[in-house]
Amino acid sequence: MSIVFVPKKLRGKAKINQETIQRLLDENDQLVRCIAEYMQKGRAVECVQYQQILHRNIVYLATIADASPDSVPPCPNPTSNETPASTQTVNGHGGP
Repeated sequence: MSIVFVPKKLRGKAKINQETIQRLLDENDQLVRCIAEYMQKGRAVECVQYQQILHRNIVYLATIADASPDSVPPCPNPTSNETPASTQTVNGHGGP
């Protein structure tokens, strides 16, 4: 069973650290490999339980990432008036 599965009475009390996150990522890697193997063998029905666990893990990791205060916000897009020099063209040639 997935390490994300926690009984209701213990939810919210688990410590989230880098080791836990890495174990989830490793588990997700194994789940994806297992799903791919079953799909290659034509056993799609058996994949469903692994897909559900993978989905639950991904949602859990996304929730952790969203709640993390040290998340780096995405870089703002340049305004339409600002064009990076690397994308400017002069007479059809790149560069300044």
